[in-house]
Amino acid sequence: MTRIACAQIAPTLGAVAANVELSASAIADAVAQGADVVVLPELATSGYMFADADEARSAALRPTDPAFDAWRSAAVEAVVVGGFCELGDDGLLYNSAVALDGDGVIATYRKTHLWDREKLIFTRGSELPSVLRTRHGAIAVMICYDLEFGEVTRRVAVEGAELIAAPVNWPAFPRPEGEHAGEVITAMSTARLNRIAVAVCDRAGEERGQLWTEGTAIIDPDGWVIADAGPGPGLVIADVDLSRTHDKMLTEYVDLLSDRRVDLY
Repeated sequence: MTRIACAQIAPTLGAVAANVELSASAIADAVAQGADVVVLPELATSGYMFADADEARSAALRPTDPAFDAWRSAAVEAVVVGGFCELGDDGLLYNSAVALDGDGVIATYRKTHLWDREKLIFTRGSELPSVLRTRHGAIAVMICYDLEFGEVTRRVAVEGAELIAAPVNWPAFPRPEGEHAGEVITAMSTARLNRIAVAVCDRAGEERGQLWTEGTAIIDPDGWVIADAGPGPGLVIADVDLSRTHDKMLTEYVDLLSDRRVDLY
């Protein structure tokens, strides 16, 4: 079993030092409860509702920034996936996520599908998510809107991903009473169609009038939500058998990957 934790925290816009301290504390709490993988929200170090690129630049970090030492120290042997505002060596801004453990940074991923006004601030990443072979499983890192593109989620499943770890900031949208948020339904469908686990970590709080879905959820390879956060800050933990993702057979004659008609599409 792999113990997965998602920390639904409430970052403060522009308060990088305070946000790093808050997120590092959440990582330490998760690790103390036995977490092997810890997922943080999108733009966890900076907040989300930037007025413009200049404001985002003032809160940007590089993957080598000493700020991430706090995450690394708290991680110990866990794998941490968290979002940050990245200043690239090219001088451009990216909506990024870092994957790291106690030994250091494993990989950095730049969001390839930018949502709404993000396009006015960030540059799209030029490389699709890869499957990271970590000590706690094969993990594909995506960010928020990326999950809406089946071309990407199916690709990592074919490449052997056992878990999609996705930092997200989901703006609150109206939905029928009693229904999951639409984004959670998409994540459930992704898990079910590919027989992989999905951990999505949303944020809490209100930022410049924007409310959030607070839709943090851990979804098993059958597509069911096995743990969620509900409203407000909180730590969600669930144990998932990632070895189940290796078997794509639903029945004797149904194989989710080999049944694809790649000769036709």
